[in-house]
Amino acid sequence: MRARARALRARGHNIHSVARSLSLPYTTVWHWCVDRPEPAVFGSAVRCFRCRPEQEPPPDPAAYAYLLGLYLGDGHLVTTDRVPVLRIYCADAWPSLMDACDEAMRAVLAKKVQRIQKQGCVAVQSTATHWPCLLPQHGPGMKHHRPIVLTDWQREILSAHPGHFLRGLFHSDGCRVSNRVVTRGKEYVYPRYMFSNRSMDIMGLCQWALDLLGISWRMNQPWSLSVARREAVAALDRHVGPKS
Repeated sequence: MRARARALRARGHNIHSVARSLSLPYTTVWHWCVDRPEPAVFGSAVRCFRCRPEQEPPPDPAAYAYLLGLYLGDGHLVTTDRVPVLRIYCADAWPSLMDACDEAMRAVLAKKVQRIQKQGCVAVQSTATHWPCLLPQHGPGMKHHRPIVLTDWQREILSAHPGHFLRGLFHSDGCRVSNRVVTRGKEYVYPRYMFSNRSMDIMGLCQWALDLLGISWRMNQPWSLSVARREAVAALDRHVGPKS
């Protein structure tokens, strides 16, 4: 209620009109809006869409869906440091993936993004107090050793942007390959997508997003999913495409 009163006041309403519209005493509204204004909010709190008074949707929900897919695949959120650090590990072979990850972090929350060279990969990382607000799936240990469950607000975003979520998942723990089959002495080559993850919860989210788009899939291992039908590959191409 206090946030609503201050929001109305910020839009130019006087104390009387705010008190009347919210059915509050004049002195209460005056105390909230004039006598003791809230301290200024700085840093990532300004950009965190979950910490704004009205719980606004993300400014770029497609970028959030993509970033969440990357995080569930090759991401790690460190919360033991003084300020939380989100790291997404990208193989050296995919420089465009690093750029896409960088852009998604900035679109969602990050003010600055660093790239730290590791052996065979680059850690694209951002330090911000409010990353845990936006990635509630974080926790100690490996992801496949703990439950990975979407919140209601995350499920709403991903339901509207399943293609971007799948793009993040396949860009992290998936690939587009050429499958070769020899039938009656003749070789056939066709593309297919593979997604591998030891977390059954994350695998279930991948299956759910594929079902939302009507893309057929099958499990070739308990931890490995394949999209191989021609029309399914073509549909996934429109949302994911090969890494570069």
